[in-house]
Amino acid sequence: MENLQKRINFNRYFRYEIFGQGGSPFPNYRLLILCLGLLNAVLLITAVAIGIKCARVKEASLQAPHSAATQLINELNFLRSNHSDVIEAEEEAKKALEAAIKNHAQLKVQIEQQKTINDDFQRQMEALRTEKTSLQTNISALERNCGKCLTGWALFNSSCYFFSYTESKTVKKNWHESRADCISRGADLVVIDNPEEQKYVSGNIDSMRSGYNIWQSGFWIGITDTVAEATWVWINNVTEVEQRYWMDGEPNNHPNYNGEDCAVAVYSDVNPWKTWFDANCQTSMSHWICEMPLQ
Repeated sequence: MENLQKRINFNRYFRYEIFGQGGSPFPNYRLLILCLGLLNAVLLITAVAIGIKCARVKEASLQAPHSAATQLINELNFLRSNHSDVIEAEEEAKKALEAAIKNHAQLKVQIEQQKTINDDFQRQMEALRTEKTSLQTNISALERNCGKCLTGWALFNSSCYFFSYTESKTVKKNWHESRADCISRGADLVVIDNPEEQKYVSGNIDSMRSGYNIWQSGFWIGITDTVAEATWVWINNVTEVEQRYWMDGEPNNHPNYNGEDCAVAVYSDVNPWKTWFDANCQTSMSHWICEMPLQ
């Protein structure tokens, strides 16, 4: 009941205020118009404010995508420019890589060539070291034997002599083989160019005879008429012009021996100045005498 009474009182107040005192049916339209005008003004202001806000939002929404699109376009152009630069750099890098590969291949070939040269150089160095060692050994031997003959050699005047008989009593060779042996020793077959040397050689042969057969106890000497028959030439190219030390009847180039072009020296009890005879250079076998100047 209390609530109902409150509603009746409110209605009476509303009619009094709106339609006039005492609830007259003629309303206070001025106040109503004023209220409606104020309400319309408020609504208009609100509508205008909302419109302005929407326009700003729309403009901002339009500007924002345009600005973003512009930024994206700029970035795209930048990326395109960079992409071109990257492609150009890539091409240059490929060219540089190809050049580097080519240079590497050339360098590899050069390294192989240099390696071959180094290997050859090392071999040459080893050969030179070996030769150096040999020369040092020879120098030491020469220093030890300076002014003297080598072991197994005999000194006479200013020459050293090697009689093969002293090394082997049984080994004999033909003339060419005998000379080759002398050369291998740094000497050559003996050249007899004075009476003292002839006597020295003959005396040594006497002490080395293996029997009484003088024809089998001879030694090759360095004279031959191989180039021109009957023209006897020493190995030092000196021609023997005198028949000084040939045995009687020699040289005879005996036909039974298919020519005799090389000289053999023997010992003679009868005459020490007549001790040479000629023999076949290839088939006859004898000892030999080497000669070298005193170092």
